[in-house]
Amino acid sequence: MPISTEDEPVDVYPSAVEKQMQRFYHSLNERDRRRYAAVEAIRLGHGGQDYISRLLGCDPKTIRHGVAELESEDGLHTVGQRKKGADANG
Repeated sequence: MPISTEDEPVDVYPSAVEKQMQRFYHSLNERDRRRYAAVEAIRLGHGGQDYISRLLGCDPKTIRHGVAELESEDGLHTVGQRKKGADANG
């Protein structure tokens, strides 16, 4: 079932796949969520960012940030990730 956009439709994933994607997305840390959403949006092309943003419940700016990371000449950094629920006061 396509989603209409200004220029052309974006093919959407079947409902079962969407549920798997959502479950997987929510199992990831913040950085990996951003990058995963970006990869999916890039794969879909035009209209992909809007669709993935709605599907995964993330801000389109987050996806754009992930795209910029993936397209960066710098390597993908894997250190310095905050731990979920970590308190800065120790």
